[in-house]
Amino acid sequence: MNEFIKATLIRAVRTMCQTAIATIGTAAVLADVNWIYVGSASVLSGIISVLTSIGTGLPEVKSADELTVDEVDSDDDEVSGYDRVGDTSDVE
Repeated sequence: MNEFIKATLIRAVRTMCQTAIATIGTAAVLADVNWIYVGSASVLSGIISVLTSIGTGLPEVKSADELTVDEVDSDDDEVSGYDRVGDTSDVE
């Protein structure tokens, strides 16, 4: 599964759980909980979370521009004479 999709779904589920907990917490007793309201608010918060992730990106998922040489080609210990981005100590 794509890393972005996985992170987006994890974030959406966490947001839905937080919304459900907050909504349930507003009732004085468990018998007074409006379960339809809890469900609809939780689903809506999950949808908003997914749309926000798509629109703004996720800080925990690196874009292609942010990847270092080692992360792009992790199979080789050395890529074009560079161990790390900007390290040219072994390049003649």
